Amino acid sequence: MNFITFTEAKLRSFTYSIFKKMGCSHEHATLATDVLIRSDLRGIDSHGVARLSGYVRLWEKKRINATPNIKVVYETPTTATVDGDGGLGLVVAPFAMKVAIEKAEKFGSGWVAVKNSNHFGIAGYHALLAVEKDMIGISMTNASPLVAPTYANERLLGTNPMCYAFPAGKYPPVVVDMATAAAANGKLEIAQRANKEIPDGWVQDNEGNSSTNPNELKNGGSLLPLGSDKDHGSHKGYGLSATVDILSAVLSGANYGPWVPPFVAFLEPNANPVGEGIGHFFGAMRVDGFRPADDFKNHLDNWIERFKSAKTINPSQKVIIPGEPEAEAEVERKVNGIPIIDVVVNDLNELAIKLGVEGLS
Repeated sequence: MNFITFTEAKLRSFTYSIFKKMGCSHEHATLATDVLIRSDLRGIDSHGVARLSGYVRLWEKKRINATPNIKVVYETPTTATVDGDGGLGLVVAPFAMKVAIEKAEKFGSGWVAVKNSNHFGIAGYHALLAVEKDMIGISMTNASPLVAPTYANERLLGTNPMCYAFPAGKYPPVVVDMATAAAANGKLEIAQRANKEIPDGWVQDNEGNSSTNPNELKNGGSLLPLGSDKDHGSHKGYGLSATVDILSAVLSGANYGPWVPPFVAFLEPNANPVGEGIGHFFGAMRVDGFRPADDFKNHLDNWIERFKSAKTINPSQKVIIPGEPEAEAEVERKVNGIPIIDVVVNDLNELAIKLGVEGLS
């Protein structure tokens, strides 16, 4: 497995050119590019430019609308439902979070459900938009059914990530960004490219047996909920995933459970959908609706320092604050560039030839 390092500017230019070839406006291409590059900067390689080919294939299948009319279709002073018009989730999600933030600025909090959208990148990107305004940001989405509920051997839920982001003072924000499955599907894809086994407890085969094969989903297997099995708390991951599905889709009018359309283009959406597209859910809460923002941030700094000073089992280890590795990666990669695995680089160069844009190398 080899990596090729690119500057942030190079990857931005390349990614923007792909979205423009799809027919996106300058504004939408710029925004979609920012979401993907932020993922690569933060070290979440599975959701960055490696996803570009997937978006293009869905667009070619007419399952992504490059010129959506994104609009609010229902609202109260503090809540809203947004129709993404089949657009890129990378564009629809920031629109919806902006609505939540605007409502929070006026009324203290804002809550927005989204239907008729697509894959929205990393949940952290959208939650951090609220942090920039001294707000607590909440972001979640349902996803293609790849996860079997506790005791089941049937894919009914997605990896259904959720993110909570909190503004700190002198430290980076605390960002709890996680899939509600034992592992995100992107981690299986990384293992496939590296030809490596995955840890026990991530997936089960089509008979319900634990497997370390990263290709198990292609063989009819399924991902497991966070916790892996009942003895290790999988009912908790199942419950979290169900919460994301209900808030994102049952509430908004999007597809839920096994009806969520697949991210891969070679699989067709369910012929009898129960809603429209993929669903998201966003929240923004003004910190100063609870106490002065500076007081909160000073105490969150104190919280961070106390947890960082915790006695560890192994002296060579340290307690990691949620979001800390991603913040450190972002600082390092902005200076030294973004490493992309050669398999992905080859895929992107083939995509460039196909669409007639300048490749990465």
